[in-house]
Amino acid sequence: MIKVGMVSLGCPKNRMDAEIMLARLKKSGFELVSDVSLADVMIVNTCGFIEEAKRESIEQILEFGRLKDEGIIKKIIVTGCMAERYREEVLKELPECDAVLGLGANRDIVKALNSVLGGGKVESFPDKSCWNFDGERLQTTPWYYAYIRIGDGCNNCCSYCAIPGIRGKLRSREMDSIFDEARGLAENGVKELILVAQDTTLYGVDIYGRPMLPELLERLCEIGGIKWIRVLYCYPEHVTGRLLDVISNQEKIVKYLDLPIQHVSKKVLKAMNRPGDYQSLKHRIQQIRAAVPGIVLRTTVMTGFPGEGEKEFDELCRFINEIRFERLGCFAFSPEEGTPAAVMPNQVEDSVKQRRREIVMQEQSRISDWYNNEQIGRTLNILVEGYDRYADCWFGRSEADAPEIDGKVFFRCAPGKVKPGDMTRVLITGTIDWDLMGECCE
Repeated sequence: MIKVGMVSLGCPKNRMDAEIMLARLKKSGFELVSDVSLADVMIVNTCGFIEEAKRESIEQILEFGRLKDEGIIKKIIVTGCMAERYREEVLKELPECDAVLGLGANRDIVKALNSVLGGGKVESFPDKSCWNFDGERLQTTPWYYAYIRIGDGCNNCCSYCAIPGIRGKLRSREMDSIFDEARGLAENGVKELILVAQDTTLYGVDIYGRPMLPELLERLCEIGGIKWIRVLYCYPEHVTGRLLDVISNQEKIVKYLDLPIQHVSKKVLKAMNRPGDYQSLKHRIQQIRAAVPGIVLRTTVMTGFPGEGEKEFDELCRFINEIRFERLGCFAFSPEEGTPAAVMPNQVEDSVKQRRREIVMQEQSRISDWYNNEQIGRTLNILVEGYDRYADCWFGRSEADAPEIDGKVFFRCAPGKVKPGDMTRVLITGTIDWDLMGECCE
């Protein structure tokens, strides 16, 4: 039996592609392995969003190339966003690869694998809309939580972003398909559903004629066994009063919203091809917090966009300090080939971008310390994730923490009281860096 391994890089949307491909491989009789030393074939599901992600993808391919030279693995297949974006360049510059598949060729992963095992080289880049993101998947997250993709592609066309060129225009999934998948996940024990798309707030406009995220959330709340529903990648300008009413009134929807604002300067946002300014974004966030008391807001901002001077950067810092986002990430602008921003005048030096990013994260560290200290004395619902034998305590996540991007809650508990996947109550007694500490009180 041929043994196949896969490394999937980048965002949860890319992970969804990986899970569908893995399910097809398993159904076709291939043995899936997590240890590269046991694999005959390694698949690298690449990310190509920004320069750092591309470097990680290339380094992973080169590492597998060395293992291939040593005879540990036989074949390397490259899939994902970098393969779709750079196509022929990948095979030309990375001869270690035996197959390079664009997104539309994910459906043909079994055929491609059989071809390379037969000694062939495969380059396949069909129309990406051919890739149907419904269907059976092999869950790669821990059993108690799962991402669920409600759409792919994007119509927003931000001037710095390569995603529309890579993934194409917005394609929403049929609501019945999402509901059936979510119900199947619940039957397998999943307790937390995490909804993802390039812009979840525009879900449904292409097939139903209007945004349908509120209606989708209400249907998902009907599924037994699901305890938490989390929504990521919401554009602030598309957050409606109807959506906020659903989030506020539905008990299963965690009071957490991911709002990537990128910047607040009107000049910079206009160059980014995004609407809004300091005051309009401030007003929108005030509306959200008023509609959903206690909501935790996560955002992402960018430093060093072309034309960002000290004035615009100071404006961003003032906004961060005034709004006090509970969760915030920051990355330096990356000039991506084929995007309008890459050739804009007034490019900012890399050293300045990075210095500004460090300043933002230092400011956010202070805000995070303030927020975490506010949690001391409170009792939080925690989804248990595991036991840290070095710290000699359990850890998990609260409703305020999305997996892989936010913090943890470390807590002590009587032996045999909890196990991974349980929900428990924890009294918060202290903080450590970005995380919380506490005692199980059930």
